[in-house]
Amino acid sequence: MVESLRSPVRGGEHVGDPAVVEADVDRVYQPVEVHFADGSWAVGRISGWWQDGDGARWCLLRVARSGRPARWEPFDPARMVLLPTGGL
Repeated sequence: MVESLRSPVRGGEHVGDPAVVEADVDRVYQPVEVHFADGSWAVGRISGWWQDGDGARWCLLRVARSGRPARWEPFDPARMVLLPTGGL
């Protein structure tokens, strides 16, 4: 997880985060497998997508059983593997 980033939707608290209105967020239900730097992994869920002015994709990520609320993180396909939402 990227500890220093805060939600751009919640007011751009991190320096450099642009302010975003809720209408810019695409709400979804996307299961993911999240890989951490220590080699461990966990199942999580992306519940929103947002794109900043530079074209970078952000996702509203919640990691199961982490005790942390969902938060906005830059989407990193090398660290967040999208899982199927329906049958195989």
